[in-house]
Amino acid sequence: MKPESLEVNARSYRWMSRPVVVVCVDGCEPAYLDAAIAAGVAPYIGRMRKTGADLLADCVVPSFTNPNNLSIVTGAPPAVHGICGNYFFDRELGQEVMMNDPKYLRAGTVLAAFADAGAEVAVVTAKDKLRKLLGHRMKGICFSSEKADQASVQENGIDGVVAMVGMPVPSVYSAELSEFVFAAGVKLMESRRPDLMYLSTTDYVQHKAAPGSPAANAFYAMMDRYLAQLDTLGATIVLTADHGMNDKHDERGAPKVVYLQDVLDEWYGQDEARVILPITDPYVVHHGALGSFATVYAPDEARVPGWIDRLQRLPGMELVLSRKEAAARFELPPDRIGDIVVVSERSTVIGTSASRHDLSALEVPLRSHGGVSEQRVPLICNRPIAGIASERRLRNFDALDLALNHAQ
Repeated sequence: MKPESLEVNARSYRWMSRPVVVVCVDGCEPAYLDAAIAAGVAPYIGRMRKTGADLLADCVVPSFTNPNNLSIVTGAPPAVHGICGNYFFDRELGQEVMMNDPKYLRAGTVLAAFADAGAEVAVVTAKDKLRKLLGHRMKGICFSSEKADQASVQENGIDGVVAMVGMPVPSVYSAELSEFVFAAGVKLMESRRPDLMYLSTTDYVQHKAAPGSPAANAFYAMMDRYLAQLDTLGATIVLTADHGMNDKHDERGAPKVVYLQDVLDEWYGQDEARVILPITDPYVVHHGALGSFATVYAPDEARVPGWIDRLQRLPGMELVLSRKEAAARFELPPDRIGDIVVVSERSTVIGTSASRHDLSALEVPLRSHGGVSEQRVPLICNRPIAGIASERRLRNFDALDLALNHAQ
C-alpha cells in the first residue's frame, strides 16, 4: 500500500494524484521566457503562466549546475546535500576533484524516496556528469542524452533509448542535446507513464544566445512543443532553472575577467593562495571555466581578514566573504568551500591564471553565471497552486513541494 505522504530531508511530500514532471531548464534567465512569449513562439508556456502559477524563485549560490540540480531533487540547500559546486578542493585527499561522484552526496533524493515507496520514477538529463548524482540509490529509469546509445536495463533501467526517442545521439555542444531530453520525456510518458519524472537540460544555447535572439527563441519554441505534449498527457508540470545567465563582456565583446590567482600571486607570492573555480566541469568550450564565483584557500586563518579587506577593493567584486559568512549566507557546507568566497558583479567573471584559460573556442562574446546576479529564476506550474504564503521566499528547490503539495 502506497503512503499518503513521505518525509524527505525534513520536508513532507504528498503522494501524486497524477503524473508529475519537474523540468530544470539550465541557464533559464526569466527574460528568455518573456522574450519567447512576446515573440509568439512559446504559446503553451504563455498559457501556463496565465492559467497556472507564474512565480520567481532564488536558486542556490554558487549559481552552477550541480549544486542546483541536487538542491531541486533533494528539496534542500547544499548545506544539507553537500554538493556545493561542479568542482572543489577535497581537503582529505589534498586534491582538486570533480564533484560528480555520488560519494559526495550527504542526503537522499526525493526521487529515490518515492521510488523506494513504490512510485515509478524516471530521470533524463542532458549530460552524463549529472546522471549518477541524480539517480543515486534510485530504482527506476535514469539516463543521459549524451550516452543514450549506451543505456542498459542493468545500469539505467531501460535499453533501446535511441530507437524509442527516434533521434540520433546529439553532440554534447548542441541544442539537440536538450531536445533529446524533452523528446525522451514525452516518449516515456506515452509508453511508461511514470508517476514522477525529472528532466534536466544543458545551457549550451543560453551561453551563446541572449534572450530574444533567433537561436534562443528557436530553443524555447522547441521546448514549448514538448511541454504542451506532456500537458496533453495529463501531467502536472513545474518548470524552474538551475541558474540564470548574463553577458560577461565589455562593449567590444572582450571577456571581463579578474584572474584571481594571478592577482594573489602578485600580492603574496607564487602559490601562497589556491583559487578554486567551482564552475569547472568536463565541458568548458562555451564558458572557458569562467564564472562569477570562486573560493580561495589561504595558508593560514590569520591572513584571511587582511586578504578579504584587500580583495573587497578589487574592481569587479560584488561580495568577498569569510568561510563562515559564506556558509551562513548561501547555505553551503563549510568544510567544502575555501577560507574566502569571492563573488563578482553582474558583468564580470573570475579566472585563476590567464595562462590556464583557453578562450580560443569562444565563438561569441562570453555569457556565464555563478554569482548572485544569476540567482533569480522562473518557477512556473501548469496548474494553479494554493497554500503558498505571500511572504515566503521561494527557491528553485521548492519545485517538488509546489508540484506535490500545492498544485491543484
